[in-house]
Amino acid sequence: MSPRIRSGILVGTVLGLSGVLFTVSAQLDDGEEDRHSEDLASVVADESDRVAQMNEQVTALDDEIDELSDAVAQDVPTRGADLRAREGVASGAWPVGGPGLTVALEDAPSSSLEIDGVRADDLVVHQQDLQHVINALWAGGAEAMTLQGQRVTSTSAFRCSGNILLLHGQVYSPPYVVEAIGDPDRLQAALDSSPGVAVYQQYVDWIGLGYDVARQDALEMPAYSGGQELEHAEVPEGTDVFS
Repeated sequence: MSPRIRSGILVGTVLGLSGVLFTVSAQLDDGEEDRHSEDLASVVADESDRVAQMNEQVTALDDEIDELSDAVAQDVPTRGADLRAREGVASGAWPVGGPGLTVALEDAPSSSLEIDGVRADDLVVHQQDLQHVINALWAGGAEAMTLQGQRVTSTSAFRCSGNILLLHGQVYSPPYVVEAIGDPDRLQAALDSSPGVAVYQQYVDWIGLGYDVARQDALEMPAYSGGQELEHAEVPEGTDVFS
C-alpha cells in the first residue's frame, strides 16, 4: 500500500470518528441538562425540602407511639417490687436465704441384711422416700428448697435407680440432703404428720435407714441454673396474678 493511500484512509477515519463524537456530545447536552452546575443548587433545595417533610412525618409518628404507650401503661396493671420478689423466689430465679430445716436420708448398713425378713432393696433410700420428704416440706410452707445443693423448682424432676439419684442431668449418691427455707416449726410439724415420712421412719427404727433433721438459723440457696423444661402454662380461671 502506497503512503498516499494510507494517508487518505487515516484522514477519512479521523473525520468519521469526529462526526460520531460530535453527535454523542450533542445528545448528552440535550438529555442531561440537569447535570449543569447552575442546576445543582435547585436539586439540593428540593432534596432538603423532601428531607424536612420526612422528618416531620417521623416526629408525628413518634408522638403517636408515645400516646399509645401511655394508654397501654394506664390500662395494664403493673407488678410491684414485692410481687416480683415473691415470683423470683417461687420460680427459683432469685437466690434466697433464711432459716429452715435440713433433712438427710441415708442408706442402711449392709449388716442389716442379717435381720430376718430384710431384703437388699429395703436398705436403699428410694425415690418415693425423697418425694415424701420434699412434698411434706412444701406442704409445711417452704419458700425455697434444694436437693443435693441444687435449687428445686416446679419443673424439677429426679429419678432414683438403686442408690443413685439423677437430678438436673447430674448423678448423686447418698446421703441425700434436702434443705428448705421456711418456719422451722411448721416444716417440722409437716414432716411429723406425713404418712409417707412415718413409713420411712419405721424402716429407720427397723433396719437403720438414715434420717436426720436439723434446724438451721441461716440457709443460703443459689438461683436455679438449669434449663426450663416447662414449655407453656395457663393461669387457672379466676386467679388474680397482679395482687
